[in-house]
Amino acid sequence: MSLIPSFFGGRRSNVLDPFSLDVWDPFKDFPFPTSLSAENSAFVSTRVDWKETPEAHVFKADIPGLKKEEVKLEIQDDRILQISGERNVEKEDKNDTWHRVERSSGKFMRSFRLPDNAKVDQVKASMENGVLTVTVPKEEIKKPDVKAIEISG
Repeated sequence: MSLIPSFFGGRRSNVLDPFSLDVWDPFKDFPFPTSLSAENSAFVSTRVDWKETPEAHVFKADIPGLKKEEVKLEIQDDRILQISGERNVEKEDKNDTWHRVERSSGKFMRSFRLPDNAKVDQVKASMENGVLTVTVPKEEIKKPDVKAIEISG
């Protein structure tokens, strides 16, 4: 029996480790769709920033631990930018004892509808330190020709 009281039915697997509390999950027995399950948590947690500059739309995606060959970048239907890939689960060794597994694994996919001014045929991408940067140039907005007309009379 633990010396530290547990709330909500949680129990400690190791009394000396303050972080070993098995937290009560009120939703553990509910049937959720598979897209929200633990094995697909990478799908949910892939964070992407999108900023617009005067020259381009710039997307930055945090994809730590993946090589550029493991990431797929596509333009679909002439306007949808899709970033996808898969983080593989680390191989288990029968002699290993896992204390905590927090890094996500599984497939991920993010899609973004590009605006009409995006030059989808000139998209560039680079990856550095686990950050994928996608640059989509913008078409210049042509100002309408304004011609002054002299008023007679």
